[in-house]
Amino acid sequence: MLFDTDKISSWYPEWQNMPEFKMNDNNSFRKIVVHFSCQDDINKFAELIGQRITRKQLSLWFPEQEIRKTADKRYVDES
Repeated sequence: MLFDTDKISSWYPEWQNMPEFKMNDNNSFRKIVVHFSCQDDINKFAELIGQRITRKQLSLWFPEQEIRKTADKRYVDES
């Protein structure tokens, strides 16, 4: 047998009657590649859209999105 059914059945009751979880689609609607001839063009574009564009930046969202930090989130057993 591929899986030990005793181990599966041990956690299964814990997950009964849990609230439904729906993952939101956080993918972009559309992606457009924009090319610039020089740094001045990048600066003009950044001013136009109201965002800062760094030298290392490979992409951006418009309008600018809030960066969600999840590294400080933990599961806590309240029992």
